[in-house]
Amino acid sequence: MVAGSRRTLSEVVGAYVALTKPRIIELLLITTLPAMFLAADGFPPLWTALATMVFGTLSAGSANVLNCYIDRDIDARMRRTRRRPLARHQVSPRAALVFGVTLGVISTLGLGLTVNWLAAGLSLLAILYYVFIYSILLKRRTAQNVVWGGVAGCMPTMIGWAGITGRVDWAPLVLFGVVFFWTPPHTWTLAMRYREDYAAAEVPMLPVVASERRVAIENVLYTWATVLCSLLLWPLANVTPFYVGAAVVLGAVILWEAHRLLARVNAGLTGVALRPMRFFHLSNAYLALLFLAVAIDSLL
Repeated sequence: MVAGSRRTLSEVVGAYVALTKPRIIELLLITTLPAMFLAADGFPPLWTALATMVFGTLSAGSANVLNCYIDRDIDARMRRTRRRPLARHQVSPRAALVFGVTLGVISTLGLGLTVNWLAAGLSLLAILYYVFIYSILLKRRTAQNVVWGGVAGCMPTMIGWAGITGRVDWAPLVLFGVVFFWTPPHTWTLAMRYREDYAAAEVPMLPVVASERRVAIENVLYTWATVLCSLLLWPLANVTPFYVGAAVVLGAVILWEAHRLLARVNAGLTGVALRPMRFFHLSNAYLALLFLAVAIDSLL
């Protein structure tokens, strides 16, 4: 924090909330609750659902705060992230570290005491994986960072299912797979838009170290894997034709945009003209609507 500056309570609270990356948490919760509906084959118990969502939010917030702590140097160098609280010195690194660890402890104990210890263990595993495997080990060292680092973002499907059943089954593993295959193209298209940022920060995202054509091809391959994986829920989770129809339609839309991106590359377009953010925003809608279809199908 800048010496001599005075901030209101709302500004201080806002800075700490921003460290948790609320928009990313929203995406994680979108995959948690439908998994609970699927596990319960209908409406999940209200208390269990609320406790899982509340402490799941704190768990995701913990991972994001600790990620901000680790990435505070590169966040200050990237145009997209330079307004984050640590980059702007609105929160001290020590305070952010204490805040992140505290959220992790509260979330793990909260899930264990109010839901079950399997859900709590999976939640803790997700935090540790995101911090140590993705943020510290992979992100600055390999272009495969978001492929394997994305495992942490897949864990809410397992946590939601375990919160209801107390075990792990094939159905949540399929949902895990959907998020796993969805994450790389979703992240790579964002990185295509902000390629110069990642290059300046020396983060070897695939669009930084590979040609736009290779990125577009891998984008198509991972999108196909996402859609095919989503269809595995039909034989493994006894879903109705409603989900199958939704998965096919949504899959066709996202595949169309993935192939359009590749077509623009093959046509010789480059940079902003490729409009990679079209895929990025569409992929957000795809995941949200697909998991909404999971929840609705569980009520049919």
